Amino acid sequence: RWAQARGLPRSRGHRKGVEAVRATVRAAGELGIETLTLFSFSSENWNRPAAEINELMRLLKIFIRRDLADLHKENVRISIIGSRDGVPSDVLPLLDDAVHLTRNNTRTRLVIAFNYGARDELARATQRIAEAVAAGKLDPSDVNQDTIAAHMDTADWSDPELIIRTSGEKRLSNFLLWQAAYSEFVFVDCMWPEFDKTQLEAAIAEF
Repeated sequence: RWAQARGLPRSRGHRKGVEAVRATVRAAGELGIETLTLFSFSSENWNRPAAEINELMRLLKIFIRRDLADLHKENVRISIIGSRDGVPSDVLPLLDDAVHLTRNNTRTRLVIAFNYGARDELARATQRIAEAVAAGKLDPSDVNQDTIAAHMDTADWSDPELIIRTSGEKRLSNFLLWQAAYSEFVFVDCMWPEFDKTQLEAAIAEF
């Protein structure tokens, strides 16, 4: 939408969005934010035009190859949430390499939600719990909120204190539905390609 409003190709908007990722990750580190989760590609995004999907995958690969070394130097730990099903075979190894290389870093945890949808996450978590029950490893009476949380993609870290929604939309769009139960929300009118440290600081101040 950012690109279309300016009469530019959709791909230009995605490239500008990658610049916003770089700026926001850098700002998060400077502001002492421990965990930053970015919704990079939803499980519904596969329905977009093939040319747009190819451009998004190309940009992801470029980002990892070009920026991974810098993120590692800045002590950023990368984690990935989302389903691995359907992810291109040339993308999965890059994601795994990024996670492996940065696994011991301690400054900022950058969580990339890729091929992610909150309903899909809940369904996958439920399936894993059902498999544990069927295998006799878990009693149905022991299934509670903690059990569900332990089987979510985000089981290793805390729920978000703040969720920032850009583009003037006032909805979660299938993002962290379980984890957002007690999160605060800040809605900003600017679109993601325009998001920067100033926007982040303003959202934190409102929070």
